[in-house]
Amino acid sequence: MKQGKEVENPESRFFAVLMAAAKLPGVRINREAYLRSALARHCSEEEIRRAIEETPAAAGITVELLDKVANDSIRYETAKVSALSAAAGMPGIFALPATVPADLAQYVGHMLRIAQKLAYLYSWPDLFADEGEGVDDATMGVLTLFFGVMFGTQSANAAVGKVAGMMSKQVARKLPQKALTKGVIYPIVKKSAAYLGVQMTKQSFAKGVSKAIPVIGAVVSGGLTLSTYLPMAKRLKKHLAGLPLADPSHRAPGGDVVDGEVVEEHETFAPADAELHDASITTPTLEEHRP
Repeated sequence: MKQGKEVENPESRFFAVLMAAAKLPGVRINREAYLRSALARHCSEEEIRRAIEETPAAAGITVELLDKVANDSIRYETAKVSALSAAAGMPGIFALPATVPADLAQYVGHMLRIAQKLAYLYSWPDLFADEGEGVDDATMGVLTLFFGVMFGTQSANAAVGKVAGMMSKQVARKLPQKALTKGVIYPIVKKSAAYLGVQMTKQSFAKGVSKAIPVIGAVVSGGLTLSTYLPMAKRLKKHLAGLPLADPSHRAPGGDVVDGEVVEEHETFAPADAELHDASITTPTLEEHRP
């Protein structure tokens, strides 16, 4: 009985989907290869080298240029995930048991892809440095917060800012393990995961119903994906771009932090469980997409 309750727990459900999506082929983005490819048309070889060895901010790459590159990546990933979602809607109602879980997994996989790309552009460290299939707790935590930002939760915004502040203050190249797994940020991670588990279940149900009619279901499913994925990716981009971690002006030539507000340890976040239910998100409903 206890095991059944764990499966039904929204937090556990979200982490299970996230772990499964992270293991899909092509989901993990090689930081070095991506930065080199994304910056090749806009930056010198020296700037690219330093962006890879340190960060794009340390290389002096402007936020304006990074925004342009980020928008290109968002357009690419949005087109790809929408096309795959439409393809999953083609078989019709008899294929629902197979297509709905697959569609959810590839949707979350593409959320992971754009989250990694945006993180690397805006000076976050390699999230999947290890070659193994596992995902460490700190990476799970920060990805959960990124997803929370994508869904519009204020507490996730504050927590991501907190993590970025820690890294900027220490000129760190790794995620703050303790803060994400045991410290003041961890409760926000758990609350965000529970909220995201509920929201993903709602989206999966809405998409499942839309797939019941072949061809028409494909169009509606692709449209639902486009209407949710694009604004969520843009929301994450806007938040990461606005953090001191992404701004070259907050770093001295030697790499020291010269400016940037950091949330102090004694400061608290808004109550996650109350705030998450009021978040402004783009969640598809059947009523919104009726002919």
